[in-house]
Amino acid sequence: MIADGGRAVVAGVDVGGTNTKVILATPTLDVVDRIDLPTPAHAGGAAIVAAAVEAVTDLLDRHRASLTGVGVGAAGVVDRATGTVLVTGNSFTGWAGHGVTDSFTAALGVPATLDNDVNAFLLGEVATGAVAGESDVLGMTLGTGVGGAFVLGGALFAGPRGAAGEIGHVPGFGDALCTCGQIGHLETIAGARGIADRYAERSGRRASVREIAEAARAGDTDAAAVFESAGWGLARAALLTAGILDVTTVVIGGGIARSWDLLEPAITAAIALEPPVSGAPIRLAQSTLGSDAVALGAAAQVRDLVLGGAVVNDR
Repeated sequence: MIADGGRAVVAGVDVGGTNTKVILATPTLDVVDRIDLPTPAHAGGAAIVAAAVEAVTDLLDRHRASLTGVGVGAAGVVDRATGTVLVTGNSFTGWAGHGVTDSFTAALGVPATLDNDVNAFLLGEVATGAVAGESDVLGMTLGTGVGGAFVLGGALFAGPRGAAGEIGHVPGFGDALCTCGQIGHLETIAGARGIADRYAERSGRRASVREIAEAARAGDTDAAAVFESAGWGLARAALLTAGILDVTTVVIGGGIARSWDLLEPAITAAIALEPPVSGAPIRLAQSTLGSDAVALGAAAQVRDLVLGGAVVNDR
């Protein structure tokens, strides 16, 4: 979609189960404008795409810009090669199986890319965020669960079956039942649901993660303990990555990362007790892109496709 004389932009779309964020960005990934809208998550894939397309069009009209490509980051399992959503949670209806990139291209007349939201988050932080320019990074997002992704040698690394970086489902973190049905995964102590469950076990009280964080700052020892446990788990994830892949840069985002004042000291202390065998320090970074990270990463991905740049590697 071209506006005569308009400056070239890329669009990034972050499709979540509750909200969709749409941004326009320059080729250098400076955000021109953004729209947040409710996701019609139970209206089917065509409706989800149509809502995002309308937002993209509104932004283009507002800024008289020329669209060169659309990048999409979506929760769940996706097939990047075909641009199709494969598996979603129960917060969506009719989204799995939808040809996302074909739909965006048909509607807007430009190339489109699709990746899962955690990969897009990491691409955004590497392109223009907290770990900009780093070639080897572990990215973790702390939401309801714990997501993970790798950039190795400057390229996104998904692994032969697309499961590389699934650090949230690594075992060895206690004996609690994970949402996936297995025992002792990282997200049972470092995801929002896990933090709430661990706090309820200790205190007998059910609270949100925000309330637990406020309680920890106010001196609640049970609340402080669950954040310390979460920090210990995230440190173990960083140390495992450093020992197996020699990757010592870690960026953490997501809603729980807003409680950085509670997480960071615990992570740092745990790493100090058992530093990587390489002797290299672990660089620990909090996301600087916040809620824009996924959309900006998706925009970076399509920018690199249409304008040249890093090539996503699916080894």
